[in-house]
Amino acid sequence: MSKIALAVAAAFAASLTVSGGALAQEKTVVIAPFGVKTGVLRLFGINSEAAIKAAVEEVNKAGGVKLADGSKAKMVASDYLDDRCNAEEGIAVVRRIVGTDALVAVGPTCSNVAEPLYGILQKKVDDAKDTGLQFPILTDVAIKVGLAKISEWSFRNVPSELTMYSSLYYWLKSTRPELKTVYGGVEEDFAHSRASWHVVMKDRANANGYQVLGESKWLLNDTNFSTQVREIKKANPDILSIAAHPFTTCGLLKEMQRQGVKPKLVVGLTSTSSLETMQACPKQAEGMIIPSSFAPVNKEAKFAAEQTAKQKGSADLHSMASWENVFIIKEAMERAGLSGRKDSASIQADRRKLRDALAATKTTKGLLGVSKRTEDREADKPYVFVHGKGGVWTVLHNPL
Repeated sequence: MSKIALAVAAAFAASLTVSGGALAQEKTVVIAPFGVKTGVLRLFGINSEAAIKAAVEEVNKAGGVKLADGSKAKMVASDYLDDRCNAEEGIAVVRRIVGTDALVAVGPTCSNVAEPLYGILQKKVDDAKDTGLQFPILTDVAIKVGLAKISEWSFRNVPSELTMYSSLYYWLKSTRPELKTVYGGVEEDFAHSRASWHVVMKDRANANGYQVLGESKWLLNDTNFSTQVREIKKANPDILSIAAHPFTTCGLLKEMQRQGVKPKLVVGLTSTSSLETMQACPKQAEGMIIPSSFAPVNKEAKFAAEQTAKQKGSADLHSMASWENVFIIKEAMERAGLSGRKDSASIQADRRKLRDALAATKTTKGLLGVSKRTEDREADKPYVFVHGKGGVWTVLHNPL
């Protein structure tokens, strides 16, 4: 071999050594997303996964996460784990995550997973008698009222349905005074839907002076709504408030069309202001009004929706909360002063630092504006009223 060839070979070998060493020394901070990716709610998880991937890319394009020693770490989202909207599987998923180097989990999708899951976390930090998991969870989708108070390791970036529906019914009372009565439709076996009607919609309708005529019930996986629609027809309400997700909402609306049932106004569940609804029943959802904490009304919101679409997901109030969560975590990590080391003691210490930073957060920057953080680790988020129009959700009113 010639001297030139030897020199080239030596230089190439040296470059491999340097490159390999650099790769080996690359620091990472890991977040662990999870939720539902099977069954009738699978698109919620698919959209959240896409939003998280897109947001993590943006964090890393901007340089990653600054650690306590001034160095930068790449943010990594581990594989999105499917809990199948099942409480036992959700708990098993998080126990699995705790055994990794992840510093925080983002999820779950379903409130009936979040509630028992928060219950296995340590209720109060520094309680030596409490053997619950000491691991922070920042929830993006599960929205049932008041869950974060269960554990000081649980945090949520979801809107307040109590606030939104109180505002919606108040606005309807002043703008549509001819509407006097409300009737409910509810997925009775699903924690979020059930609470949204019985604890939120019904209560807020009563508080704003409406006469509540009753409710019809069905299950999350039901496909036949003929009995329920006959009940709605008999009640003849001015407003039908549907506390159900896209699959059964569309089933109900199509059966209402078949039977010729036409309330003066239909109010929908927050989670139904999604692309899935407009793909399944755009004509039947025309005019439906829903309060939502997301709409593509500004440059930041449009950008987040576009980047999520590149990851094969769609933007709605849930997936965009997932996007926001990545940046909330990034900022909390930098305030916390993480070590980034991978031994078990350092990982647990960084988890605690991150939990404390999240707990100390008073406001966060969201896609619709600034969200306030409450003492019980919930969010007070900006919101708008959207309605179905021409096969898309458009902003009807901004109450703030």
